[in-house]
Amino acid sequence: MLSRAATTRRALAGLGLTLLLVVGAAPPAAAALRADPGAGCPPDQPDCSVWDDEPGNPGDPGGGGDNGGGGDDDGGGGGGVCQWNGRTIPCYDEDLGWFNNGDGCYYKLTEGSVEPPEGHQWYLQTCNGGDLGAQDVVSRAEPPAGFGAPPDPEELARRALASISLLPARLKVAPRKNIGPGLVGLPVWMWATPGKNYFGPIYADESDRGLTVYIEAKVDRIVWDMGNGEKVTCYGAGTEYKATGTRAGATSPDCGYDEGYPKADTYDVTATTHWTVSWWTNSDATRRVIPQTRRSGIVQIRINELQVVTR
Repeated sequence: MLSRAATTRRALAGLGLTLLLVVGAAPPAAAALRADPGAGCPPDQPDCSVWDDEPGNPGDPGGGGDNGGGGDDDGGGGGGVCQWNGRTIPCYDEDLGWFNNGDGCYYKLTEGSVEPPEGHQWYLQTCNGGDLGAQDVVSRAEPPAGFGAPPDPEELARRALASISLLPARLKVAPRKNIGPGLVGLPVWMWATPGKNYFGPIYADESDRGLTVYIEAKVDRIVWDMGNGEKVTCYGAGTEYKATGTRAGATSPDCGYDEGYPKADTYDVTATTHWTVSWWTNSDATRRVIPQTRRSGIVQIRINELQVVTR
């Protein structure tokens, strides 16, 4: 932990912060600006609006956390992850049947023009990962690996997860760089724009052959990187700083860098949001978890030295 400044220095600093933020609060908040029509938004971000005082980096709206493993090249389909040519595909298709990772073909029971050999059955075989154009009717004495397997609940959970957007938090800090600098040793407030896609809870479900998987996604914590090697963990969106509030000039009640920065500089503040995605099925209420993270963009903060005039 960083040591606090002396009592006199701290009192002067507190007065300086109060005056700074009260004066700085006068200008109205800048309206959100929309990017040029030719600009592209990151995946899952509904628009390219600029937020807070600094547009910064729009953050990472993509995955993170545990994304699961790949399939077994010699294994079957149905109960595991099915892959072909580097992409994940459904282990079961209503029209094509069950996928076999071993040969890259789907199999579905069918009827042939003649009776199959004794002890065999006819299967419609669709190879090349299910891309139509290469279908044959083949006879087999035994079903291919994975044939008839029930749907994999975790696969359904991840499909449900892919249907929702877990967005990186929109960061705000006080003092704000565009209004005025902060001072060494003074508390910093951090908070984020609340909203379902930023904090949850978000619900979704996915069904296959009578099995339904439900998911609930919500933020567990936000880890703020203060840009100087220090990190602060907050368990919520935080409280917005108000220059006229009862805590003006004091520490944040729930999300702040209370000791402040030990030296003057410009710092890049970022944050990582940790989501807990829990899932359960219509046949098993036991909850399992798929952890996810989202990394926010950069908000800059300027810290100056406290100037004390002596006679």
